[in-house]
Amino acid sequence: MWLWTLLPVLFGCISGSALSGPRSWLLPRQRPHFDRPGDIIVGGSFSIFDLSISNVSDFTAPPAELLATGVAKWSYRVAQSFVFAIEEINRNAHLLPNLTLGFSIRNSGDSVHGALHETMSFLTRQEEPIPNYTCQHGSPQAALVGDTRSSLSVSMARLLGLYKFPQISYSSSLPSLSDKIQFPSFLRTLTSDLTSSLAVTQLIIHFQWSWVIILAHDDDFGQQASSLATQELSPTGVCIEYTLAIPSHDSLGKIKEIVQKMQKCTARVVLVFLSNSNFQVILYGLLGVHVSGQIWVSKGALHMALALTIPEVSQVLHSTFGLLYHSSRAIGFPEFLAHLRPHKTPEDMFIKKFWEVTFDCAWPHQGSSVTESVRLCSGNESLKDKLYPFSEVSKIDAAYTAVYSIAHALQDMITHGHQDGKGADSQDFQPWQLLHALRKVHFKTPDGSEIMFDANGDLVTNFDILQGQKNPDGVFHLVHVGMIDPQVSLGNKMMVHLKEDLQLRNWVRVSISVPTSVCSKSCLPGFSQVPRLGAPHCCFDCSPCPEGQFADKKDMKSCLLCPKEQYSSHTRDRCLPRTEIFLAFEDPLGLMLALVSLLLAVFLKHRDSPVVRANNRNLSYSLLMSLSLCALCALLFIGRPTTTFAVVFTVAVSSVLAKTLTVVLAFRVTRPGSRIQVCLSPGASTSVVLIASFMQVVLCGVWLATSPPFPDKDMVSEPQHIVIQCQDGSGVAFLCVLGYLGLLAAGTFSVAFLARGLPDVFNETKFLTFSMLLFCSVWTAFLPLYHSARGKSTVAVEIFSILASTAGLLGGIFIPKCYIILLKPERNTTAWLRARSPGTAGQAEYDA
Repeated sequence: MWLWTLLPVLFGCISGSALSGPRSWLLPRQRPHFDRPGDIIVGGSFSIFDLSISNVSDFTAPPAELLATGVAKWSYRVAQSFVFAIEEINRNAHLLPNLTLGFSIRNSGDSVHGALHETMSFLTRQEEPIPNYTCQHGSPQAALVGDTRSSLSVSMARLLGLYKFPQISYSSSLPSLSDKIQFPSFLRTLTSDLTSSLAVTQLIIHFQWSWVIILAHDDDFGQQASSLATQELSPTGVCIEYTLAIPSHDSLGKIKEIVQKMQKCTARVVLVFLSNSNFQVILYGLLGVHVSGQIWVSKGALHMALALTIPEVSQVLHSTFGLLYHSSRAIGFPEFLAHLRPHKTPEDMFIKKFWEVTFDCAWPHQGSSVTESVRLCSGNESLKDKLYPFSEVSKIDAAYTAVYSIAHALQDMITHGHQDGKGADSQDFQPWQLLHALRKVHFKTPDGSEIMFDANGDLVTNFDILQGQKNPDGVFHLVHVGMIDPQVSLGNKMMVHLKEDLQLRNWVRVSISVPTSVCSKSCLPGFSQVPRLGAPHCCFDCSPCPEGQFADKKDMKSCLLCPKEQYSSHTRDRCLPRTEIFLAFEDPLGLMLALVSLLLAVFLKHRDSPVVRANNRNLSYSLLMSLSLCALCALLFIGRPTTTFAVVFTVAVSSVLAKTLTVVLAFRVTRPGSRIQVCLSPGASTSVVLIASFMQVVLCGVWLATSPPFPDKDMVSEPQHIVIQCQDGSGVAFLCVLGYLGLLAAGTFSVAFLARGLPDVFNETKFLTFSMLLFCSVWTAFLPLYHSARGKSTVAVEIFSILASTAGLLGGIFIPKCYIILLKPERNTTAWLRARSPGTAGQAEYDA
């Protein structure tokens, strides 16, 4: 009798003397049951009567008898669904046609003593069971349908696993029971808590709730479920503000602390992993306390249904979402309950007590007096008007699917056998044979639901999404709003299907209301998320994207750079194409060209006058032509820039240098035929211009040959435009060309400055000095302006310098002469000139 060693584990620690004596004290001698004979017997274990010990044992005497303290109305209705299924199968001509199923319903009493005792009593067929021993024979026993509290489910599953006796549970969802090594004979017509916990996290993800509170029981399941939820939610961007552990025992201080934390929470979604009793304790604590309209989400809709039956709880449960595993529905079961009468089933030892509690009446007993205040039970009362609250989630027909699973497994076992394909004897089979067939069962119930078990013995099913909604009368109802299919996944997410709108019973048509729960509001396009220091990643501030960057979606972690040829819009939510710009043709250039042309025309018309002939007429023409080209050089900077040269400026400056040298040398001539007079010839001044210009041409040629300037696109100076500009190419060559021109201008200015006091009828030496002063001033100011300007401003500085220096030379040298030619013609005569400048030395200046 090896199983005796397990008794301390199964029944509790009992002394050896107690085991040797009579054991009738453990439980009442006569226990209520409901038996019906048949070819094959199916067992049922239901917590119909709540059993408890009358007083606490001090271990000095055997424990007192268990007393019935109440009737579980829901459990009795579930037991009747067990009976309904068996009667329906017995009427079915296609399912087990030659067999009649019988049953034996026992009361587990929601206690360790009751559950284990009644299970062993069923297995051993004895009122006082002796483990591993059966003293009478009868119809073979197929399987056990039933359930108790979670802790008792483990004990029963271990016991039945030792016998390899099939057990189908209809409400125990402990994750550990999916372990087929520890519990090989345990199956259930629902999913485990871990699967439902995983499914409820998909609801959080689907509704995009990113700020969540978790309420979990402080036991193994609560810790495991909350940990699983956190692991599943965190990668999707969901943050947990608090994970609050609810104690198993009543602790007013702990509950008060949890309520205070919930008041401070900013998250609106509360994910619940609690039992019914713990959940209701929290709701009671929140009554009368201001909370910010939480959205309660539970893995079980039954929690919500039972809580909503409590007065005033609807004030706390403003919005609720719950899951309910989808199972078969017993068609006709409500009518079966409506026709239930005690006199029709006298073998049912539970119905009279259930009847008294349900209809608040008492059965008359012979020889006993009944007070007038107590209503007598007639037995004709109907359960039709005693509907169980929230029938859509109550699952009062929960045992229906379990019975059908056993029936189909029996048929498969009898038809196909175990391994050799031969059918088994319906009156002589072993429990493990039925267990093997039960694991592989696959069928449809009368309502069309497909039933099959996975490798863990859990039912393969979907989850219905239920939402608490008020009807026009203000009454809460749980409305089916969608479905979660764990078998169909998109990536790592389960498939969630929601109805667009739905009919709320027979009242009004409503749409699904989905509140929000976020730590921070979404950042609109044009903004990026900036994490808050020390806060979870769901808490952030929104920062506008800087210039040149954009964010075209909501809640972007960072802004993106616009492509080089685009710029960010004013709202920073997109990029726009840049437009190419360059400096356009302006009026000052046309005015300058017109002025040069006018002066040149004046000089050509009066080419033989003394003013024009003074100081070498050919140099004046050369200077005017070079200044025209200088003005035209600005055209090379306007429009799309190309390379240009400093040669024309060198010609202009060298012409001024030649004119200045001519004046200086003319006053050095003291006698005819001297060597200095040779330098006053037109060829000598032309040589000065050619030599000075040739040196600049060489420098420019080297520049162009090594690293010439090239057009480039400036993407930085103006965000909305692409500025087309000219890059210098070789900076050294550019500085050499500019330096040579500056050196030539400085030399010319120095010579003109030294000759400014020489006698001159037309004061040309002073005009040359003033012109070169303007020229040098403009180009000295050009250097810092050029290096500090950006974009089109750089080109504008270059053009301004060209036009300003050109205007200085024109204004300083030629306008005074044109003034005499046009407005003082009497001075533009040889006679007036000789009268103002007698002597040979002065005459030399006018040598053409």
